[in-house]
Amino acid sequence: MTESHASTAQATAAPRKGRGGGIALLVICSCQLMVVLDITIVNIALPHIQTALGFSTENLSWVINAYTLTFGGLLLLGGRLGDILGRRRVFMTGVALFVFASLLGGLAQESWQLLAARALQGVGGAIASPTALALITTTFREGPARNRAFGVFAAVSAGGSAIGLLAGGVLVEWLDWRWIFFVNVPIGILIVLATRRWIQESERHPGHFDLVGALTATVGMVCLVYGFIRASEEGWSNALTLGAFAAAVVLLALFVAIENRSRQPITPLWMFRDRNRAGTYGIMLSLAAAMFGMFFFLTLFVQNILGFSPLRTGLAFLPVSVIIAIGAGFTSRLLPRWGPKPFMVTGAVLAAVGLGWLTRTDVHSSYLGSLLGPILVFGLGMGLQFVSLTLMALSGVEPRESGAASGILNTTQQVGGSLGLSILVTVFGTASRNEATAQVRRFTAEATPAQLAQFRRTGRLPGPWADQVLASGVSTAFLAAAAFAVVAALIALFVIQVRPSDLERLRGSGRPGP
Repeated sequence: MTESHASTAQATAAPRKGRGGGIALLVICSCQLMVVLDITIVNIALPHIQTALGFSTENLSWVINAYTLTFGGLLLLGGRLGDILGRRRVFMTGVALFVFASLLGGLAQESWQLLAARALQGVGGAIASPTALALITTTFREGPARNRAFGVFAAVSAGGSAIGLLAGGVLVEWLDWRWIFFVNVPIGILIVLATRRWIQESERHPGHFDLVGALTATVGMVCLVYGFIRASEEGWSNALTLGAFAAAVVLLALFVAIENRSRQPITPLWMFRDRNRAGTYGIMLSLAAAMFGMFFFLTLFVQNILGFSPLRTGLAFLPVSVIIAIGAGFTSRLLPRWGPKPFMVTGAVLAAVGLGWLTRTDVHSSYLGSLLGPILVFGLGMGLQFVSLTLMALSGVEPRESGAASGILNTTQQVGGSLGLSILVTVFGTASRNEATAQVRRFTAEATPAQLAQFRRTGRLPGPWADQVLASGVSTAFLAAAAFAVVAALIALFVIQVRPSDLERLRGSGRPGP
């Protein structure tokens, strides 16, 4: 990169004066929140969707999977689109597509219509999300201003899942399940209008689309995610499961070969040669697996065992969002002084401690006495982590490559969450089946004749025994999630190295930290 080119890029990245920078950040983070929370906002509405559109229990999971697969699989392409065509233009296109798909989802009258709308939502989110993160690099100068912006963005990304559960509970309980989709329409329209007014277009970098690379990466990741999802439903020996894994290996190997030979790859593989950036992607992959699992299984626990309503379930997760925001703000202020490594290590350890604490949950647990403490510890750890991970992933990346770098970071989060959740569901299923065997023996010894007759008709254990099965499975899943967080802590401790040049960039032209 020549000196004149660097100067041009720096000018392009200059922040707006006065209120403009704050409004631009609000617009970018509003889009990210809308895209991220849509992963969890649907969870609480699933029973209502099943009744309204006639989903079977097996097919109902695709209401989640249709979004996650397209979102995670196309993130790399979305990042590259912004680099070549201009990030503001691509950002608005992604938001508009997401809004259109949300409207279709709310109007769906058949199950296939909703699944198609969810897949289209994933496409829109994959275009908008990596471009949103890259827009921060072209709106705020490197240094304290960008650190604060990344802190806000990371807090929104990390807390979006909890906010989605709260929003879903409010909308389902007070309005109707269709409003979890309709609510995106006015918000998205406002984002598009505000983007035209407050966000500058980024520099367009000449190049071509690596369509073959994009196709092999996308289909390969979709096959990998689908393989784990299929394994959780049908088992590891299922022919379709094995076929999906085999296709993923072949396609992803082909993708690496194509990227090595491409003059303008969709994913610059040199980014993985930097140990800090590669370590950052590994940490994000592990922590996303733990985070998705925590929200999924806690939602299951508080509704089925504690008897919480959808709204009360959403409120139960609100403290997680608050503590994540506090942790992100604290980290963004101290990063220039200490560097990201202490926060990455501490954050992963806190996440592991919180998840390990949750393994003590059982049928006698209460929200205040058993759940609130560990989820606050977990949330604080995630708040410390996400700011550090975001900054480390984009540190030292040229402006023309920031879209690809942010696309990889988002991809590791979404794919890590999907893969991790599938693994945890498999762990949960195994533990639940083992506990069910023991509980059936207890039930047949303790049940009344009427209860035994009902069990023979339905094959389902009554409440007290079924709760024991569920609690055992959830507790074991939390143990596996804690193992993911431990892996993240080990990567942060032994792989990440903070150099003096990294601290200089965080401080901005060598200015001292706060």
